[in-house]
Amino acid sequence: MTTTNGGQGQEPSQELGQDQLPQLSVVGQYIKDFSFENPNAPKSLAGGQEAPQINIQINVNAAPLSDTDIEVVLMVSGKAEVAGSLMFNFELAFGGVFRIRNVPQESLNAVVLIECPRLLFPFAREIIATTVRNGGFPPLLLDPVDFVALYRQKMAQMAPVDAPAQ
Repeated sequence: MTTTNGGQGQEPSQELGQDQLPQLSVVGQYIKDFSFENPNAPKSLAGGQEAPQINIQINVNAAPLSDTDIEVVLMVSGKAEVAGSLMFNFELAFGGVFRIRNVPQESLNAVVLIECPRLLFPFAREIIATTVRNGGFPPLLLDPVDFVALYRQKMAQMAPVDAPAQ
């Protein structure tokens, strides 16, 4: 990325090829869709219940908007149940538009599906924790996500299955 030198009157060095360095910047981020349900309130808020069974699902989708801009959507859904009774559930689609320049084509997919959701995750985590707390429960603090493992899993699912030799 090109930076300035605090007004010392010198131009950034073009010899270093700074205009050719890989760049990733966040153009904007937003809640694309969000739902929270507490269907058994106020009964679900009664104390003394056993610890809930919590199930979380995370997925990442991306779509190009232009030659340099890509929309990445982090989808997080979850539910908490106690003895088969639903306490709460949520679905969050948290999106961001990222401007990516000078990244080699063979690395672009990994940047989009690993680095972009990694930047979005802390904000999605905060939205979920605050909403669950406002729903009358202790905040749900999601563990950090290994987006590299998710990327590898997604790539393995997309890989063509070799037909057995006959």
